[in-house]
Amino acid sequence: MMGIDKQKAIKKRWRIRESTLFLIALIGGSFGSILGMRVFHHKTKHWYFVCGMPLIFILQIVMFIIMIRK
Repeated sequence: MMGIDKQKAIKKRWRIRESTLFLIALIGGSFGSILGMRVFHHKTKHWYFVCGMPLIFILQIVMFIIMIRK
């Protein structure tokens, strides 16, 4: 999704909402979002993406660990 949004930004076309990018991260795409940010150099100047995506990823890891321990 980061790659698609980056291409749309370059071509000055309709963009993917930031809330949609965060929703995708929340439902399990946080690692891919972080990877996409790095590979496509997209959203790397926005502090809420630079901090938010890793935070979501860490929370997902913690939740996973809690779930497998029960």
